[in-house]
Amino acid sequence: MGRTKGASVPGTRRAAVLVWATAVFVYVLALFHRSSLGVAGLQAADRFEINAAALGTFTVLQIGVYAAMQIPTGLLVDRFGPRRTLTAAALFMGLGQLLFAVASNYPLALVARGVLGVGDAMTFVSVLRLVAAYYPPRRYVTLTSATAALGAVGNLAATVPLTLLLDHAGWTATFAIAGAATVAYALVVTLRVRDTPDEQARPARPRTSPREVLDQVRQAWRVPGTRLGFWAHFSTVFAPGVLGLLWGYPYLVQAQGFSPAEAGSVLSLLVLVAMVANPVIGEVTGRWPATRVPIVAGYLLVELVLLGLLLGWPGGVVPGPLVVVAFGLLAVGGPASGVAFAVARDYNPLHRVGTATGVVNVGGFSAVTISALGIGLLLGGDTAAADAAAFRTAFLALVVILLLGGWRTLVWWRRVRAGLLAAHARGDEVPVRVRRTRWDLPERAAS
Repeated sequence: MGRTKGASVPGTRRAAVLVWATAVFVYVLALFHRSSLGVAGLQAADRFEINAAALGTFTVLQIGVYAAMQIPTGLLVDRFGPRRTLTAAALFMGLGQLLFAVASNYPLALVARGVLGVGDAMTFVSVLRLVAAYYPPRRYVTLTSATAALGAVGNLAATVPLTLLLDHAGWTATFAIAGAATVAYALVVTLRVRDTPDEQARPARPRTSPREVLDQVRQAWRVPGTRLGFWAHFSTVFAPGVLGLLWGYPYLVQAQGFSPAEAGSVLSLLVLVAMVANPVIGEVTGRWPATRVPIVAGYLLVELVLLGLLLGWPGGVVPGPLVVVAFGLLAVGGPASGVAFAVARDYNPLHRVGTATGVVNVGGFSAVTISALGIGLLLGGDTAAADAAAFRTAFLALVVILLLGGWRTLVWWRRVRAGLLAAHARGDEVPVRVRRTRWDLPERAAS
């Protein structure tokens, strides 16, 4: 309660903004580093003399580490506080990029991306914990959306600006500058960020046994709303994720004949569309919760049509304007994936929302990991030699992931609806009012 009151004092409010802004910039750096290989993929293939499957392993490793670290990160924040966790995140990311800058062989480069993935994984949860400490609950959702939108600036910096820097400064200088700047920023975090407005009022940090952690995860996973969130996130975030992180640039240059500058501009569209769509979808779903899953379902149908056009176009070389429109529409998947976290929050008790959020986040990044690996394996040999036909075959991995995720989302949507209908019949309070339809499951399916 004291923290909420303190946030209303002008001086404390300014301090809260400063702490939040300092922390958000770590998240901006995280998204820049995460996306930095998106426009450097072809150079990486030449530098380390690797094929498409090995190139895809960079993203598989980095995102796999990110997904695996989600629940442990929550425990680290609880135990050591967001300031220390963010400081460690900046150090890991900076050291990872410095190592990537000087790496001259593939195994060392893999280690560098793994270290980077550890730091990346520790940022978002830490920033949200600071928001919860410095701002009242009514502002939490607004600042969470603002954090995500500002983080997209990092994605944007990893498109055209990074392309130009790589062209003029070269591989080593580009990644060394990025790494050194991030390491230096860790000092700013240490000096500027405090875990709470009143450090003396810092709550005791609980020690949690491994058995308690596993039990918490199991309980969250048993909730149909958590599983709906998992599969909704799995289905929506993977296409823009895998295109922006790795395979979009080679596809545009090698398969569609775009120049490097044009490809960078198209990839920046993924970020710009997400920046605009994020607050719009957040506002709509916040005002009308019943629209959440229909928005996801609508996006999945559009995604299926777009992939059908890109993969089924005669000859494989798609008209440039259609490619641009397709990338722009696919970018909506990132903002649409926010529905998954709202669903997990609604159907879990407060003490388990953090765990459920981590479980949901694993879904999307698992899909990115699997699809990135699948494309690399299907491309096989030399990435630079891959043509439109090769990419058309490789991108079938995206269709498989979409069909799997869409099917499981539908399954758990029906089960959540059955639970809502049963709860409403009992007179319980429900987060979303629904009306029974012919395709709904019977009420007993809620169990």
